Amino acid sequence: MRILFDSKSKVFKEPFGTIEPLSPCRITIHIPKDCGARNCSLVIEKENGCGYARFTMNRDGEGDCYEFFTCKFALAETGLYYYKFRIDAESGTFFLYREGYDRTNMEEGDMWQLSCIPRDFTTPEHLSGSLMYQIFPDRFRREGTCDLVGKLEPYFIHENTADIPCYRPDENGEVKNCDFFGGNLRGIEAGLGYLKEMGVGIIYLNPIFKAWSNHRYDTCDYMKIDELLGTEEDFISLCRAAHAKGIKVILDGVFSHTGSRSRYFDSAGEFGNGAFTDPASPYRAWYEFTEYPDQYTCWWGVRTLPCVDERNPDYMDFIIDGEDSVIAHWLRAGADGFRLDVADELPDDFIARLRRRMKEIRPDSLLIGEVWEDASNKVSYGVRRTYFVNGELDSVMNYPFRNAIIDYVTGADDGTGFRNTVMSVAENYPPQVINLLMNMLSTHDTPRILSLLSPESPPSDRDERAVYLMNERDRRAAEERLFTAAFLQFVLPGMPCIFYGDEIGTEGYEDPFCRKFFDWDRTAENPILEFAKNLSRIRRSEQALKTGDVRVTCDGHGRVFIERTAGNARLVATVNTGDRFTGRRDGEVILCSGASVNGDSIEIGRYGFTLERI
Repeated sequence: MRILFDSKSKVFKEPFGTIEPLSPCRITIHIPKDCGARNCSLVIEKENGCGYARFTMNRDGEGDCYEFFTCKFALAETGLYYYKFRIDAESGTFFLYREGYDRTNMEEGDMWQLSCIPRDFTTPEHLSGSLMYQIFPDRFRREGTCDLVGKLEPYFIHENTADIPCYRPDENGEVKNCDFFGGNLRGIEAGLGYLKEMGVGIIYLNPIFKAWSNHRYDTCDYMKIDELLGTEEDFISLCRAAHAKGIKVILDGVFSHTGSRSRYFDSAGEFGNGAFTDPASPYRAWYEFTEYPDQYTCWWGVRTLPCVDERNPDYMDFIIDGEDSVIAHWLRAGADGFRLDVADELPDDFIARLRRRMKEIRPDSLLIGEVWEDASNKVSYGVRRTYFVNGELDSVMNYPFRNAIIDYVTGADDGTGFRNTVMSVAENYPPQVINLLMNMLSTHDTPRILSLLSPESPPSDRDERAVYLMNERDRRAAEERLFTAAFLQFVLPGMPCIFYGDEIGTEGYEDPFCRKFFDWDRTAENPILEFAKNLSRIRRSEQALKTGDVRVTCDGHGRVFIERTAGNARLVATVNTGDRFTGRRDGEVILCSGASVNGDSIEIGRYGFTLERI
């Protein structure tokens, strides 16, 4: 018989998940009677096995085969901690570790994680559970013309919005990303009615500042809107119109690097007194030159993206602290927050300082970090990050949920991995963060979700992938999977985020094929769009979906149950990707797909799901 402990069950640990300094926490383990346990203690450590505390666990009950040992404790300070158990038994002393999802093991395994977060850490609760919509600004909608005087050259604008984005390298082997489709801020404003009808509460814009490339992650001027997108007045107008419809606008903050052609680096000598061309430049100390001026540190070795020293006082003042800093300027112009590009490449103190400044200006502003892994224990460049235990981020991009959903609906996972991922994130993240998680299925950095869900692999040749579209049979199968994936996206805690075009079934593989122009003709009588609207409507009306606790279980055969609870409100989502089954109908069916209701039961086939109010 194993010693029993499951940190996700209130039988063994309360409260669930993270704790706060000096707040009590109870931990109980069940030890088989035949183990002959004499003493038991909880051992808590910090990073790298550094001892922190040891708490005696008292025998406080028993069952038929087990004795129960319990302790109550509190931690004095915030931080990331790990714990295990020491047990003195008749046969000797041993340590108890974690094995897998909810099992224990003697003498080897992992320790359990425990995050202690700041007591005063708050997030913008009014945004919890909102529907987000990500827009690649050049590819959404074009309205009127913009004054292109000052636009960095060379560039060209596609006449046909159905064109495939340019992807082939030039004669020097370089993909320049200087082709544009002419989407602009006025176009986004003109599309607000469409977004409002879908129930969108937050728009996330990929970079909009002056840059050379179409993706604009090579910022050339943080204080100027790119000429192809419009003007600062256009941005102010967009924000005002969005706010009038109850929609927030957050911007992409690209602060780990600039563009080589920026006014700060100025490799082409277009602005004057940039760090590359002027040794006495006021921006010289922003960059690290190993051999001036030709050798410098750049982002992932891309020479057009020179890295900055985020801790440089002048840079810090320019981005964060100055009266008219980048953060201050655009928040006052109407932005409601930022998504931090490559947050794991920004120092923790930089992020913390940026968040403090944001909250001083706009207490309700939102800060989201780009993190691809579990953000609670992320290690970047050998440093353990403190996003949550230091109260640095309101939210993060939720790639763990995305990956778990894709694996589950494509059959790579029987539901066990999905359950493990969702409950691990729910356990490791602060509750005030969980309801703000950016839950996306696609982004500008990934293939389109519909293409990923195809039952057939894409062509291996890049030229073929550029123009590849699924045949009718594969597309039907992919759409069936997409309905299930979207259902999961909307019933899980956090903010479902739609990458522009996913709601109308846009296909496309890796960048830039995932960045096609939005096809407005496909918004009419589109079943995927109507399904997204229906999910959005249900989510807005059900508090349990917006802010409720989550509990996920599975049967190991493709069936998953997701329970969301807020006060007396309780919803249960049932999803099946395996064989047919009959599930007992316990409550009012809110949403049912791929299923038939017969009396008091629901028969569901492959890719079937229901959402019930219990």
